[in-house]
Amino acid sequence: MWNIWNKLFSSVAVALFLVVSLLSAEARAEKKIGVLIWDDDARYTDAYKGIVEQLKKNGFAEPAVKFTVENAGGNKAKAAGLSKKIAAAKPDMVIAVGTSAAVPAANEIKDIPLVFSMVYDPVDSKIAADWKSSGNNTTGSSSKVPMEQIFSIMEKLTPVKNLAVLYTPGEKNSEAQLREVQSVKGNFKITVMPVPVTGKNNVATVMSEVVNRVQAIYITGSNIVGDSLPAIVSAAAKAKVITVTHLSDLVEKGVLLGVTANPAALGHLAGTKAAKILKGEKASSIPIETLKQFDTLINMKTAKASQLEVPASLKKSSRIIE
Repeated sequence: MWNIWNKLFSSVAVALFLVVSLLSAEARAEKKIGVLIWDDDARYTDAYKGIVEQLKKNGFAEPAVKFTVENAGGNKAKAAGLSKKIAAAKPDMVIAVGTSAAVPAANEIKDIPLVFSMVYDPVDSKIAADWKSSGNNTTGSSSKVPMEQIFSIMEKLTPVKNLAVLYTPGEKNSEAQLREVQSVKGNFKITVMPVPVTGKNNVATVMSEVVNRVQAIYITGSNIVGDSLPAIVSAAAKAKVITVTHLSDLVEKGVLLGVTANPAALGHLAGTKAAKILKGEKASSIPIETLKQFDTLINMKTAKASQLEVPASLKKSSRIIE
């Protein structure tokens, strides 16, 4: 009888050991995440850092998770090529930061969960079918800011009857922002002038024609516009025309007013969604979200160059960049 119990005990012990070993191996199994970042602009790098920090908080950190990071360097052809490279590596998840990174990634990768951040409008960009459910393998966080909120704060600085919108045709987020400005202009009795910017070499000509016709200029997330920012800000300040954007790093580079979604917070929001997927949820079951609170930023150096007096109440409620 003792031999029978001894054999039974040994069998159970072996079985338990095997179960524990399997569970331990599963816990140690490396998750592979492919990352595509549009370029080195602060909004993209800060968003990515936020994603990594949030994943770590949720138990997904190196070495248990291996991140392979690719940077498109602001080049659309390179972003498309890197999307193919990431797809071929067959990671457990793909992270795309920036609309111009997320669009080619979503076009190329259909059978791997894809989490994006710093994408202005994922539905308009055709990354997702809907905000509540993408209807595919994607989810993430959006940098969209309510345009009504931007306009309301803009009018605290100066009365605006005519607003120029600098955008680049073919850049989906830039075009989406133009449409959003146009959709709310009637509520504020503002005339909107779309101004296409197709290259750095035509910025001086564009600005010379625009500044005498408007009281404010909206700076979209166009990469070409961003690269031309010093010339745009300088021309606007000389003409005492205010510049406005929804991107925090552009305010730090000279745009006068920003009502912005914090990139690091957007990264944390996307990281929470990525963690849910790594724990077994489907991307299509996780809603795409924007932040609930937004920051107001004012560049005081630009305000002084524009000879603009910023109301004390607005200064008090804003983050001031000197």
